[in-house]
Amino acid sequence: MPGFSQFLVAAPHSGAGKTTVTLGLLRALHNRGLIIQPFKCGPDFIDPLHHSAAANTSSINLDLYMMSPAHIRELYQRNTRKADVAITEGVMGLFDGSRKREGSSAHLAALLQLPVILILNAKAMAYSAAALLYGLKNFDPALHIAGVIFNFVDTTTHYHLLKEACDDIGIPALGHLPTDKHLHIPSRHLGLDTADADETIEAAARHIDQHLDLDSILAATQTVRPEPQKHISSPRGNKTILVARDEAFLFLYAENLRRLETYGQLKYFSPLKDTRLPPGDILYLPGGYPELYLRQLSNNRSLWQDIHAFAANGGRILAECGGMMVLGHSITDESGQSWPTAGLLDIATTIKEKKLTLGYRTLTLNNQTLKGHEFHYSQFTNNPTGTKTITIHNARGQEIPAPVFYQHNVFASYMHFYWGESPGPLEAWLEG
Repeated sequence: MPGFSQFLVAAPHSGAGKTTVTLGLLRALHNRGLIIQPFKCGPDFIDPLHHSAAANTSSINLDLYMMSPAHIRELYQRNTRKADVAITEGVMGLFDGSRKREGSSAHLAALLQLPVILILNAKAMAYSAAALLYGLKNFDPALHIAGVIFNFVDTTTHYHLLKEACDDIGIPALGHLPTDKHLHIPSRHLGLDTADADETIEAAARHIDQHLDLDSILAATQTVRPEPQKHISSPRGNKTILVARDEAFLFLYAENLRRLETYGQLKYFSPLKDTRLPPGDILYLPGGYPELYLRQLSNNRSLWQDIHAFAANGGRILAECGGMMVLGHSITDESGQSWPTAGLLDIATTIKEKKLTLGYRTLTLNNQTLKGHEFHYSQFTNNPTGTKTITIHNARGQEIPAPVFYQHNVFASYMHFYWGESPGPLEAWLEG
């Protein structure tokens, strides 16, 4: 259908099926030959990996804690200028933010003036849906709810009851999806790059095509394309930036890489496959799943020796979460076996006793700030002391104990940083 359609997929709570529906929509519309641009509300790395596979184009994170409103608008406008459809997947419940509704799906939809499509788990619900939808619609009347898709609805009679609720509240019913036991996204902890995941995405697309009227959804969300802002490219430096990128190291923000390109040329390598470190000036070890590949990583001793030599010769190393873990002496797996790693940092980590640590973080160094987030199940087995001049605060402004290592040309922590808008305290460090 001609024109430009855009919408944000949201739900009253997690577990309603946002991700599965989003993936099905992305692939189904892509299969029609449309140019689809996916986005993700929040800092999550996993959903954008799913999106990118489903739509065959990179998904972009939009996060109101880590990014300014102006930066988000510029990102959205720049990445939608050639798209037929832009689909943003929300995070948690519609109004759930880091503080009340701050940074929530609703906050982002209001900023970008995106129509919202609600996904409602109606498995054990009938006319009570009217009360829930009434609250979501009227909590913020400025928010445009374009319609609702009812998930886990197995009979036409059930859907008619739910549609009556929509009619009484004044929210369009955009269809229903029956339960499909085959639509199971593989564990988030196992990443995406598997044949099973792609089969699930294709199955979700078939499910969407069979049960929803895509033309009606696109018509209900057709809007004016955002006006593009002028994007000024920064001059390119002459450094060589080595970026670890493979199944073990894959948590990379697209805009971070764009920013790194202003310092020079990116050169990707695989710590799982490459036994030698390529020549370079800066080494970036992002997060990912090193704990799933410990035998391969531990056995790659020549690479660790090269990284030691790289640091000794003045090379700069930026490491986040899993990247930091492999710079330590060892990583202990779920069975309790300890695997030697680089030994560049005086730390050791373990995944044996999983303990979830998550939340937004603001790092302050030399009166400059750098924002990011933590999400990991591993923990230190020793009691490391980070650089004393660096402080870390959470989204509520509370100082928290989160060691940051800023020594011997190494900048490393459990945090995943976002520097796509401004490198902050990293700038002088990267240029040095």
